[in-house]
Amino acid sequence: MRLDLHIHTRASDGAWSPEQVVRGARLGGLDVIAIADHDTVAAVRPAREAAGQMDVQVIPALEASSTWRNREIHILGYFVDLDAPGLVGHTRRASELREARMREMLAKLHEQGIEVPFEDVERAAGAHRVNLGRPHLARALVSLGYASSVSEAFTTLIGDDRPAFVPTRLVAPEEAVALILESGGIPVWAHPPGDVMDALLPRLVQAGLRGLEVYRPSHDRNDVLRLEAVCRSTGLLCSGGSDWHTPESGAALGDFHVTADEVEGLLEAGGI
Repeated sequence: MRLDLHIHTRASDGAWSPEQVVRGARLGGLDVIAIADHDTVAAVRPAREAAGQMDVQVIPALEASSTWRNREIHILGYFVDLDAPGLVGHTRRASELREARMREMLAKLHEQGIEVPFEDVERAAGAHRVNLGRPHLARALVSLGYASSVSEAFTTLIGDDRPAFVPTRLVAPEEAVALILESGGIPVWAHPPGDVMDALLPRLVQAGLRGLEVYRPSHDRNDVLRLEAVCRSTGLLCSGGSDWHTPESGAALGDFHVTADEVEGLLEAGGI
């Protein structure tokens, strides 16, 4: 069984519709995927409808944004109840706060002589988006000639600690964990930064964190071994996924996958 447990769609900052993602997953030989958009589960139901015709299983998920000491901390929530009241409220608040955050970033860019109309960011996001994200702004910066690529836009202007960066300030990490638990889900720390692991992990475990995202294309063997060891010592579950957003990255869905053995505990906890 081939799985990818971290995929984005147009509902947040991915390039493809839910149906396109499922089709791409099938063509890439994936059997199980998790649609994990930022702060919304809007793409899960259409993805499941498409998956029923393509023999792909879709796990309902999201990637909840939080902020800790001005750092972005993302918590994946697997097997969530799509209609949980807390989740519905979180999605609504996230949409409003992300729009305000985007306008604040545009104001910071303006101070540097970089003019990006809000409408250009909306155009980059597309008609089906639920939440605005930095990749949408990055694409607008590229289209206006302020960066040669999305990667350069992040590196020079809007990445963490760059001149126009603004944190989401949506919830604290512990609150993101609580939200997922209250929604019937399994909270897993996405791409945990090594420089904050020691300080933040005990707090998240106490809040109810159940796992770490161990397997990613950007993780080398040493990263994987270190995170596997942390999971063993703390009793946390292992997860993994490509964090796929767009074919423009040069990677197709299915180029990276995890096996059922690697994420066995998570699948069992979710009833698979």
